[in-house]
Amino acid sequence: MYVGRDMTELSMTSKNEWKDEELAYFHHSLQQMAPYLNEEGTSIHREIIKEIEARGGLKRGEADWTHGTEIKYD
Repeated sequence: MYVGRDMTELSMTSKNEWKDEELAYFHHSLQQMAPYLNEEGTSIHREIIKEIEARGGLKRGEADWTHGTEIKYD
């Protein structure tokens, strides 16, 4: 389960200040709802995608004993 700032708080925060987990969670959520999003929702999702791309994606550089190579938001 995602434990973090909600969209109300994040909407007042620049995307470059979002944590990777927040970007991953809301990207996944909006991706699943994409067919039902209005223009504003689509715009927010596009901004999230641009920020993820600007960071070079959401993959971890390397795995260790406690973490895999993907960002987990659950």
